[in-house]
Formats: sequence, C-alpha cells, structure tokens
Amino acid sequence: MRTVMTVLGGAMLLAACGQSGTEPANNTANAAAPETPKVNHYCFFKKDAQKGWSASRDASGNVVVTGKARVDDVRNKADLGQPEVSGPSATLWVTIGQNSSYPAKDNWWDVSFTIPDSAAITEVTVKCDAERVFADLKVKPAK
Repeated sequence: MRTVMTVLGGAMLLAACGQSGTEPANNTANAAAPETPKVNHYCFFKKDAQKGWSASRDASGNVVVTGKARVDDVRNKADLGQPEVSGPSATLWVTIGQNSSYPAKDNWWDVSFTIPDSAAITEVTVKCDAERVFADLKVKPAK
C-alpha cells in the first residue's frame, strides 16, 4: 500500500509541474504598460510662505527652476517634486520632505530643480496643489 501511495504522490507532483502552460500568457498581459496613477497634491504652504521663483536654462539647455519656501517645523524642509511635462510646458509641485540636517535660516529653504531633457519647454508653472499656482514662468527657447 505504501508503494502505491508513493507512486500516486509522485505522479500527482509531476502532473502539477506540467500545468504552467498558461503562465506565460498571464506574464505578457501583466507586462503591458501600467497606467500611471493620478497623484493628489496637498498644499502645506500659504501664499506668503513662498517667494522668488525664477526659471532659466543651464549650459546644457535644461530648465532650472529656483525659489524659496518657508517651513515652520524644523523636522521638515521644502522641496520641489518631479515635474509633469506636457509638450512645451511643465508643472513643478512644491512639497515637504524630511529634514535630515540643520534647519534653514529663518526656516526659508532655497529650492531648485533641473528638468532633464527640457530643451522644448518654454513655460513652467510652480504649484502647491491643483488650485494654488505660485508662479507662471516663461523660459527663453533653447538655442
């Protein structure tokens, strides 16, 4: 009886190993480009807690956006998030990140971001959330 059970168990194991024929089809379906989830931005800044926004081009022709933002809690720092680029315009979002060093003078953080491969961009919008626009900046076209 023990021999019969061992043979049946081995046969079931071998049969189970051969049933992976549908997995490659599932893998190719999952490998298709996933949809990018929409990011909901929340604004931690008041209108008077930001200033001095400017946009210029660096030596490579990329757009560099700079400004200042104030964060009252020294555990946090102001930062600029990843841009959303659409044709000749880009949107940058002012965000808060964790401060792992010394606080900024008077809690005003110098923030800057270089948008890579941005020779075609001629307009940059700095936002805090979907409703609050901190700056609309024009950029001279790349030469």
